[in-house]
Amino acid sequence: MNLRRLWRNLLVSFSFGRGSMSSAKQNQTIGAGEHAPDFRLEDLAGDGGEKTLGELLKRGPVFLAFFKVSCPTCQYTLPFVERIFRGQTSGGSNMFAVSQDDAEATREFNQEFGITMPTLLDNAGFGYPASNAYGLSHVPSMFLIERDGNVSWSSIGFVRKDLEALGEKFRAKPFKPGEKVPETKSG
Repeated sequence: MNLRRLWRNLLVSFSFGRGSMSSAKQNQTIGAGEHAPDFRLEDLAGDGGEKTLGELLKRGPVFLAFFKVSCPTCQYTLPFVERIFRGQTSGGSNMFAVSQDDAEATREFNQEFGITMPTLLDNAGFGYPASNAYGLSHVPSMFLIERDGNVSWSSIGFVRKDLEALGEKFRAKPFKPGEKVPETKSG
């Protein structure tokens, strides 16, 4: 009887181990040095237009901040990213928020949290095409993509040092002097 129990436990452990390894491999988020997948996403601006990464890269490097409106860490992080967007002095960059929600919820989020940067929609109605192509399993996930299509900077979640480094790239400060900001914030 003990031998059967041991065998069953080994099979269960092996099955769970295989499943989690396979899942982790499938959802590996792209990072610095990797080529960013192209996408075609609806522009929240409401003109019915769509944007592709290829088109955006013609104007210069592209910054993408993927988020979900119900995510507390996104609610905390996006206003700091907005400060970089508003304060940037290096022309030629394209900064975009990429919402995993519908247009109505995204507009409400942008209004509530003061987000004015252009926003693209990557929602469930379309199967999250960009989020899946980028291997996202957590939000916020952020990427800086150079003109050649390669990712030069990426960050997942809220990491103060990452946002400071991003601010340096855009010559804009995400944090006010004396503002108490944690090193990290989990979701």
